Parts: sequence; structure tokens; C-alpha cells
Amino acid sequence: MIRKALLIGVCVSAVLVVSHGTARAGWGQFLDQLKDQLQPAGQGLDQGEIVAGLKEALKVGTANAVQLTSKLNGYYKNPQIRIPLPERVKKVEKVLRTIGLGDQVNAFELSMNRAAEKAAPEAKPLFVKAISQMSFADARQILKGRSDAATLYFKGKTYQPLEERFKPLVHAAMAEVGITHSYQKLDAAIRNLPLGDTMGFNLDQYVTAKALDGLFLVLSQEEAKIRHDPAARVTDLLKKVFGSAQ
Repeated sequence: MIRKALLIGVCVSAVLVVSHGTARAGWGQFLDQLKDQLQPAGQGLDQGEIVAGLKEALKVGTANAVQLTSKLNGYYKNPQIRIPLPERVKKVEKVLRTIGLGDQVNAFELSMNRAAEKAAPEAKPLFVKAISQMSFADARQILKGRSDAATLYFKGKTYQPLEERFKPLVHAAMAEVGITHSYQKLDAAIRNLPLGDTMGFNLDQYVTAKALDGLFLVLSQEEAKIRHDPAARVTDLLKKVFGSAQ
């Protein structure tokens, strides 16, 4: 028990060390090492220790994803998660730019992404809650599962409460960054076009859904990298840490 207690202390210390600048590396190697500990009782770490170690590693990984999306241009400058113009605007985008509304189109798109960036930090406490409720069965499924097993776990546990939390924040953020005004101007312009239509859709819902899609995409990418990219891992450090307990 003393040996195991020392090992857990070293494990937690290792995760805290790698969280400063090498969070991806720490989580990926941590998962690999914990996989080796999934042995019958009496061999390696016990169930409680495995879950505790995985929770520490996942805290680092999810914090990393939230940080990437919530920073300035976290959505807007990332082409994979950038919130695009709604289809009804895209259809008439060229016409709108031709009649001198290019600045309004650009402001509208930027505002949607700024709203998502402002809402993204709200994911962190819900991710922490999901981690705290993780069982050994959850941990085993994540460790032995596919490259996005942790992301699927978080999505299943947090998507609905995240949606409920994001909507009012997105609405407030859109008002703050001027998206409502831009939306109204574009909607009026589209109405006045030949065969024009109204945008007529739930803008809050659109931005919220796109923001969550982007958040979970980044989380899945982070998970895949730290699981499978050897170049992203501080292998020597963690081998030394875990090897010292054998």
C-alpha cells in the first residue's frame, strides 16, 4: 500500500508538471501507462487508483480544449471550427457584397465567432463535473476505447447542460458584440433583393449548436493527438516516473 500510495503521488505530480506547456504529451502517455495497469486484482494499480489517475489526466486535456476555443480568435481563426454564415446568407453573399454590404457581412460572421469564444469557458466546470462522476467502468471504456472515446463520454454527459448554459450566454454575447444589429441590417437588405427572403431562423440556436460542434471537435483532435502522436509526448520523463515504481 505504501508503494502504491507513493506511485499515485508521483503520478499526480507528473500530470501537474506536464500541464504547464506539455498537457497533450502528459495525457497521451498517461493513458498508455494506465492501459498497462488494467490487470487482474493484485497486479498493478487497483481500480480506485486507475480512476483517480485518469481523472487527473482528463482534467488537463479538457482544460486544454477549453483554452484553445475560448481565446481570442479561437473559433474565428480556426478554419475547422469557424462558425460560417448561415446558408440563407451564403446564397446572397455575393449580391450583398456587390451592393456595398461587405462590411456588414464580415461583421456578422465575426460577431458569431466572438460570441462562441465568450461562451466556451462555461464548458470547463461541466467537464470537471463529468470527470468527478466517472466510474471505473467509464475509465476502462475510455482507456480501451477508440481514439475519441473520452470525447464521446464528455459529449454524452455534458452536451445538453452545455446547450442550456450556452444559449443565454451566446445571446448576451451577440448583443454585446453587435451581432443583433448586423443581423437586422442584413435581414432587411435580403428582404429588399429581387426574389429576396428573410433569414427567419433562430440565430441563438444556430450559434450555440455551431459553438458546441467546434468545442467537441477540438476536444476530439486533442484526444487523438495525445493518444497517437509519439512526437507530442515527453516519453522519457514519464517512463522514468512510472518505471521508478516497478
